[in-house]
Amino acid sequence: MLTSSALVLMMTAPGLALFYGGLVRKKNILSVFAQCVFLMGIMSVVWALWGYSLAFGGTGPYIGGLEHVLLKGVIPYVDDAGAVVIPSNGNIPTALFMAFQGMFFIITPALICGAFAERMKFSTMCVFSILWGTFIYCPVCHWVWHSEGWLYKMDSLDFAGGTVVHILSGVSALVCALVMGKRLGFGQEPMPPHNLTYTTIGAAMLWVGWFGFNAGSALGANAAAVNALVATHMAAAAGVIGWALLEWLQRGHPSLLGGCSGAVAGLVCITPAAGAVTPVAGLVMGLLGGVVCYWACTKLKNTFGYDDSLDAFGVHGMGGTLGALLTGVFATKAVTNASLGSDISGLLEGNPAQMWPQAAGVLATIAIAIVGTLVLLKVLDAVMGLRVSQDEEIRGLDLTQHGEEGYIFL
Repeated sequence: MLTSSALVLMMTAPGLALFYGGLVRKKNILSVFAQCVFLMGIMSVVWALWGYSLAFGGTGPYIGGLEHVLLKGVIPYVDDAGAVVIPSNGNIPTALFMAFQGMFFIITPALICGAFAERMKFSTMCVFSILWGTFIYCPVCHWVWHSEGWLYKMDSLDFAGGTVVHILSGVSALVCALVMGKRLGFGQEPMPPHNLTYTTIGAAMLWVGWFGFNAGSALGANAAAVNALVATHMAAAAGVIGWALLEWLQRGHPSLLGGCSGAVAGLVCITPAAGAVTPVAGLVMGLLGGVVCYWACTKLKNTFGYDDSLDAFGVHGMGGTLGALLTGVFATKAVTNASLGSDISGLLEGNPAQMWPQAAGVLATIAIAIVGTLVLLKVLDAVMGLRVSQDEEIRGLDLTQHGEEGYIFL
């Protein structure tokens, strides 16, 4: 669990920072890096102060309580009798569980940054992430992963964050893209990735980090973790193939960017299912994830003309939704017995009723993402503004938001 926590943190920086950073224009690379690095700091503090308590405290179905504010009852303490108490969560210390879950709290708002890359004020991004994490992420996390959460109680399966991380961030990202509007020159001038080498390295680090993300969600070195790791790897591999095949058919050649995007699409798709399906089902899910996310990032995006800069919705929103629903199709008690301690199965194993809690989780997550994100953006726009000025956008966010340049040639 210590290693898994470190792997998930690595997914934000340098993993996501490099993946996203290579996709923007060179005048904005440091702004992407800064978003990831500062969110590692800001969201960690928020999680320790009140986020963990809101997500995993309390006994209500919708939101946690304040009993774990400032990590009370989480870190070791001395009780009234003078004895040292080390709180535990199953077989691991509660502090380790808190730290592991905190890494998810960091990367989820970082994923949203891909939708408004190259145009949001850095100050607004910081405030938005704090509020979004508090009022949107924490409730959904409580619904899905707290033993008293309403989605948890109806057996809505989400092993490692298909709803909590990917649908929530992906749909919120789409709302951000629509509310903020397009980048200057979008659709009129080329905006190619400036450094696919960075993106490739970032994708590779995300692939490796995802083993901590999914296998770590088993909370131990056990059979459930092994299944999650193998299913995750198979889904990523199949995602590469699914995306590349469509690209090859439509464009005459596969691209490196397509391979990287396909891997991430497969990883997103398997995230909710890693503790419920076999690795063979993971292959099918990854392949479908690559195909559906390719369609979302090309046909769907071009049809509606929105500027989701780095395809946060196309990959995470669509991939997470597909994965959550397919979990209800492929879930098998051969896996859930070890990972969940239950015999929940899916459609193909004679339990079509499992599709309902899966759909409920998807719909509820989409609803709070749309409404909550829209309200936050409207309030922040009125109070501090969302976008940089046109001049600042033209000059680039590296210089105008941070006073630095990513590349200096002497």
